[in-house]
Amino acid sequence: MWRWTKYVLYAIVGIGLGGLAFEAVTFPRVATLRDANPASTSMIETRARDARDSGASPKRVQIWVPLERISPNLQRAVLAGEDTNFASHHGFDYEAIQRAWEQAQKEADKEAKQEGDQESWIPNLPDFKRGASTITQQLAKNLYLSSERSFMRKGQEAIITYFLERELTKRRILELYLNVIEWGDGIYGAEAASQYYFHKPSANLNVREAAFLSAMIPNPRTVFNPQVNPKRVARRQRVILRLMPTVKMPPGTG
Repeated sequence: MWRWTKYVLYAIVGIGLGGLAFEAVTFPRVATLRDANPASTSMIETRARDARDSGASPKRVQIWVPLERISPNLQRAVLAGEDTNFASHHGFDYEAIQRAWEQAQKEADKEAKQEGDQESWIPNLPDFKRGASTITQQLAKNLYLSSERSFMRKGQEAIITYFLERELTKRRILELYLNVIEWGDGIYGAEAASQYYFHKPSANLNVREAAFLSAMIPNPRTVFNPQVNPKRVARRQRVILRLMPTVKMPPGTG
């Protein structure tokens, strides 16, 4: 019994020390984002590595622009689609997490009944995550982490999210997010996306165009790729258009 207790204690200490080490490495990197734009991101490097592994040349089109040169329509549309409480939360939207859990549980109950199982099952991590990640959490993952789903990675994400919210303004977080997220194969950031899909600067996007781009964000390469699933993108675009007028914008944003 003592042997197992000792192993558990060692594991707890190891995780704690690992978390402190990760924090020590992470903080200086996050602090530099106040004044400097990242040269690359974990997401971009992962896509480049995947392309090379498949024998293709990596694609990367990214045109960095300050937030004031990104249409307020797109800023509002992205918050409507991804994080309606961005202006008021501190990196974690616990109400959204609870709603995501409840929705996943309803889906679990429905599937269980359809399968003739009277006992519902607890949703797995991807189900729980659905709709629960804030823009700050998404930025943390995009900048520094892999797409691996594990409690260790979620812990790292939480540490980075905390530092992003502590060290950066909401305006800067949104600016970083809009300049690094993926909007198609090799298309990164709002300016590149606007030029690719609408042949215009991101500053000139109208409401419908902004909602269209926001609708793609969850998975622009497959599920919400307008060339693959145009009806699905259009449905999400309509929802975002309805939500946009209700979004509260952070100070200093569009």
